Amino acid sequence: MPSPIVILSDALPDDAVAALKATCDVRHVDGRDRPALFAALSDADALIVRSGTRVDSEALDRAPRLKVVGRAGVGLDNVDTATAAERGITVVNAPDSNTVSVAELTVGLILASARHLTAAARSLEAGEWRRADFVGLELAGRTVGIVGYGRVGRQVARRLAAFDMRILVHDPYADTAGDVQRAGLDELLATSDVVTLHLPKTPATTGLIGARELSLMRPTAYLVNTARGGIVDETALAEALREGRLNGAALDVYATEPPVASPLPALPNVLGIPHLGASTPDAQLRAGRDVVAKVLAELAQLPTPAPTAA
Repeated sequence: MPSPIVILSDALPDDAVAALKATCDVRHVDGRDRPALFAALSDADALIVRSGTRVDSEALDRAPRLKVVGRAGVGLDNVDTATAAERGITVVNAPDSNTVSVAELTVGLILASARHLTAAARSLEAGEWRRADFVGLELAGRTVGIVGYGRVGRQVARRLAAFDMRILVHDPYADTAGDVQRAGLDELLATSDVVTLHLPKTPATTGLIGARELSLMRPTAYLVNTARGGIVDETALAEALREGRLNGAALDVYATEPPVASPLPALPNVLGIPHLGASTPDAQLRAGRDVVAKVLAELAQLPTPAPTAA
């Protein structure tokens, strides 16, 4: 019986690739090269991607044998899950892989924003000594509003509790038992010193934080987004920041990446970084191992072909 053909269109850790090669015919292709990807998919049983490969209906049209798509990461923004479901293709991901890395990054962005660390460092690099210009904010006793209380939101809350922050949570679907308080979105926005977003991008959450929501926030507050671009209306956010209606924002994600047309990265009260939430060896290793295990489990369920008559 021939081995299942698995296409790797983005890099995976060596041990994850080795696990695949033990039972599969593993083929590598650059997922950004669409003609090469299409050619590789013609006889593929499985496709494993990260964020560099777009698995849309056009790609799925070229994959008549495809049984499973694995995304080595959390989100599925680059996979057409609806078309996959219509064609009986299983889609798996690694939802727990980057939880700790994103939570730690979120806390780092909150601290860096509250203490103006980036601006202060740039000032010192320029040969200046402007201590009075970088008076920051203690987190102890302040209120953080967490919008989305899933895996990452819970880990952020756990870490910020150690800073003696009051924690408000808005998530109509999550259990908020413990040392957090449930709040409506408007109440959370109006009473928080820091608002941090931890929810998926869906039709319901796209543009969730728009001009009206930003107008509810305190002018001394900070907005942090390490979740998904598109949840925040970037034009409205830029206006609020320029007009002093919001103290600052820390952003790891953008509606379009890279954000070449966005006004946000250039604003002095924005701490913008290039989607680094999962950029740790630990998260990458977990993502690769988790998705490979799930893909192999799916392939193991494929029916064994009947023997060919002599």
